[in-house]
Amino acid sequence: MPVISMFYGLIVSMYYLDNKQHHFPHIHVKYQNDEAVFKIPDGILLDGSLPTGKIKLVSAWIELHQDELMADWELASQGQKIFSIEPLK
Repeated sequence: MPVISMFYGLIVSMYYLDNKQHHFPHIHVKYQNDEAVFKIPDGILLDGSLPTGKIKLVSAWIELHQDELMADWELASQGQKIFSIEPLK
């Protein structure tokens, strides 16, 4: 599972060929002992949980990087190398 970004203690990853369980383009986000899955490009929480403040940070980051996330999703869904995305500052 490649890490595509890290900010404020959040680790954002995207699995290769990962479209069977959630059926939508999505990212996996870990924070301490929590893990959540967010739909892209709209930032909807699909599964798991994070503290409310961290959910807001992830949603803001997704909004800023929708195009890059969708480009990475297209690559990952074809098993190709994905690229890092600038963290939230």
